[in-house]
Amino acid sequence: MVMAMEEDEKQQEAVLVTPGEVLGRVSDIKPGRGAYAALHNETVYASLTGFRRTLSPPPDSSDQRPTVEVTGHKAHGPVPQPGSIVIARITEVMAKTASADIMCVGPKSVREKFTGIIRTFGLLNYHSKEEYWTAVLLFPLFSNLSSDFGAPIIMFCVSVYETSSIHNSCFDRQQDVRATEIDKVDMHLSFHPGDIVKALVLSLGDSRAYFLSTAKNELGVVSAESIAGACMVPVSWTEMQCPLTGQIENRKVAKVAS
Repeated sequence: MVMAMEEDEKQQEAVLVTPGEVLGRVSDIKPGRGAYAALHNETVYASLTGFRRTLSPPPDSSDQRPTVEVTGHKAHGPVPQPGSIVIARITEVMAKTASADIMCVGPKSVREKFTGIIRTFGLLNYHSKEEYWTAVLLFPLFSNLSSDFGAPIIMFCVSVYETSSIHNSCFDRQQDVRATEIDKVDMHLSFHPGDIVKALVLSLGDSRAYFLSTAKNELGVVSAESIAGACMVPVSWTEMQCPLTGQIENRKVAKVAS
């Protein structure tokens, strides 16, 4: 019996998890190192890539929930976090979203696969408080989200607004993916598959993807190939030019530091 229990524990500890992966419910487990609890849905998630371990509580503890940790995967490399600047390659572009594979977090290359999503709805894409809060309150309704997802999004936006400089400075930016007329945005005029972009990590979206933003002057496309296959040259913050054909293509171009 004891040997069987030890074998079960070894198999459990060998389970590799990634950031955002569900580990269990708050009612059943406590988050330890490498894990966190989301209070809005009472769920425990992994915060890094590693091996899941379950630690039994002390016999005399009043809280008999086991503690779940994520540790031991030393070669996982850097992990995107909210506020991180990342370099990513665009993989798919749709009317309202663009998907990307994150390649670097800051100056360090990632060793795991992390997916990013750039949306036309972004925390930094508004010029006034009225635009921001109107979008925040209407987004869950028009996105057909259930209350389980809509409420956390609103709570997240409230938290970011109150704890950051969003209410002081971000409403003045003009060089965004599209700051106004959000319903008319066409992501195909900002990104193409294969583009290399510099982006800000806003938050963890679901278990495998991060929400990204290019809504700052210094964020956006840093490298792109033309239809002719040449590396294009930026000519404005919305256009790049092929050096072979002279053809202009639309992009959300990152401002090059002077």
